[in-house]
Amino acid sequence: MSTPRGFRDRNDDSLFTLLGEVPELVRNLVVAEIDSAKKWAKSAGKDVGMGGVWFIVALFFLFWFIPAAGAFTIIGLSSWMPAWLASLIVAGIGLLLAVIFALLGVARIRHLSRSENPAKALSTDAAIVKDVADEF
Repeated sequence: MSTPRGFRDRNDDSLFTLLGEVPELVRNLVVAEIDSAKKWAKSAGKDVGMGGVWFIVALFFLFWFIPAAGAFTIIGLSSWMPAWLASLIVAGIGLLLAVIFALLGVARIRHLSRSENPAKALSTDAAIVKDVADEF
């Protein structure tokens, strides 16, 4: 007798029959989980790739916006002062910002070099386990 969805009615099966089917059910479950993980990874990879493309497009427009904003600022400042002084002020501010962000980057890299490397921590842990194992 089958149910409306096509599944077998297992009320009459013995315990040994049900236990005998457990390995196949577990195998089917593992295969289904792996297939699901593959499908998710493929979908996530596609989403990440498209996100990366959109970031590159945004950087392209930002690349052209920065000189336009600089020219706008120079033209705006030149209405109150000579154009050479306005250009010098904008260039100085840009150089100051570049130095500040470079120093922030150097500080972050130094912070990274001070943190513990996971591979180094793993080798230290392995040495500790080996020393403990040698004692026994």
